[in-house]
Amino acid sequence: MYVAIGKEKLIFSKDIVAIFDLDITSQSYLTRKFLREAEKAGNIENAAEDLPKSFVVCKEKDKNVVYLSQMATATLAKRLQ
Repeated sequence: MYVAIGKEKLIFSKDIVAIFDLDITSQSYLTRKFLREAEKAGNIENAAEDLPKSFVVCKEKDKNVVYLSQMATATLAKRLQ
């Protein structure tokens, strides 16, 4: 099953590792470090047309990919059901 996360981007639901609220988790030093390292490695894709509200961590072909999404975590969770 595919999940639409914004900006016409679809991802496989089986590839999703976690969905995080960007406002809440970005307060943590560890989350900011994780996102910084993912950006340096080129593993962040922006699927948001506006300011992102969440990020989705996926495991694709033996690497982690982080997708920024303008959708709320509750909306993305509902789409997984």
